[in-house]
Amino acid sequence: MKKFLAFVLTIYAALTLQAQQKSPYTLFDAKGRKVSYAKMIKMLKDKDIVLFGEYHNNAIAHWLQLSVTKDLHSKRSLTLGAEMFEADNQTALNQYLAGQLSAKGLDSNARLWKNYPTDYAPLVNFAKANQLPFIATNIPRKYAALVNKGGFGKLDSLSSEEKKWMAPLPFAYDAGLPGYVNMMKMMGVHATDNMPKAQASKDATMAHFILANHKEGGLFLHFNGAYHSDNYDGINWYLKQQKPALNIGTISTVSQANIKSLLAEHMGKADFIICVDTDMTNTY
Repeated sequence: MKKFLAFVLTIYAALTLQAQQKSPYTLFDAKGRKVSYAKMIKMLKDKDIVLFGEYHNNAIAHWLQLSVTKDLHSKRSLTLGAEMFEADNQTALNQYLAGQLSAKGLDSNARLWKNYPTDYAPLVNFAKANQLPFIATNIPRKYAALVNKGGFGKLDSLSSEEKKWMAPLPFAYDAGLPGYVNMMKMMGVHATDNMPKAQASKDATMAHFILANHKEGGLFLHFNGAYHSDNYDGINWYLKQQKPALNIGTISTVSQANIKSLLAEHMGKADFIICVDTDMTNTY
């Protein structure tokens, strides 16, 4: 009887402790089933390319980006890349990684995002410490702005030097991709046919520089806003257009008031979905 009572008390204590524990996020697979972080890493380590979709101001996503980077680096030859660096800033980024430029010098010579110090510097510094390539994959913003104003044709008049910082022209384009269709819906009366084209110029360019820097037998881990890779389109679509056989893994970030189960609207966004509590503090 005493042994049985001790067993009951042990179970009760464990359940009570579990109920008291709070987690800021839950990890799900594409079908909305809870999955462990360890299983996610096990599945991702054998990919050719991993697209990590973030909310730009989400602290949990940024924390997990560094964790995933460290864990995949321990298992594979790794190349990093990010939307947050525009391709024409690659020289400055390389100089920083090689120790030829200080952090202040990088800030002066590259167009860093305002949340770089808190959210992206840890990734770049990990690459520097471990001598990993870090690729600036995005089209310079001013060229995407040209597309937004006047369509793809606006890029034709650029110099050959300027065209080096984007995917080769002309871009493939499918206006029917879910991400582009949803963009038009979200913008409502403010939408123009050129808005998703500007988005496509970014997706195409990121895919181009990922492929250009992907090493045979290695893994390319890319960080981008979730919208650029959700639902397996965007960057993913452009990668598959050029290399259909690529083994690509995707991660997305979503936010919910209740993180115990994944809302139907978020299912299928990616192979793995980080569901973050809406009460989680943002980085800006």
